[in-house]
Amino acid sequence: MDYTGSQSEKVVTAGELGRTHIGQTISFQPNEFTVVFGKLAGIARTEAMVYLSLTGVAGGTHLKDEYDLPVNHDVYVPVDVITNAESTIKDLFGKVQENLRSGSHKGGERTDQV
Repeated sequence: MDYTGSQSEKVVTAGELGRTHIGQTISFQPNEFTVVFGKLAGIARTEAMVYLSLTGVAGGTHLKDEYDLPVNHDVYVPVDVITNAESTIKDLFGKVQENLRSGSHKGGERTDQV
């Protein structure tokens, strides 16, 4: 199995997880046979490892709610919709400005010089 997240998720390394991720539903593949989806309840870290505590995962025969991952292990978190929308709007605004500047001065005339 090779889990690569969904379209509504972005990849971060386990070492990048912090307080802002607490309470978010994350997903990751701790081994080659398992994909975990759960709400992040807590994070502890050392120089080499990140320890994740999840809610909503334990209770099944082989399910657990604590995982230890190397700091460089891929974890998938929800895409920040507001930041994504903001950057899209800025990109579009920049293109509109560029089009207005280049389209308003046809014929090689420059009106911005005195």
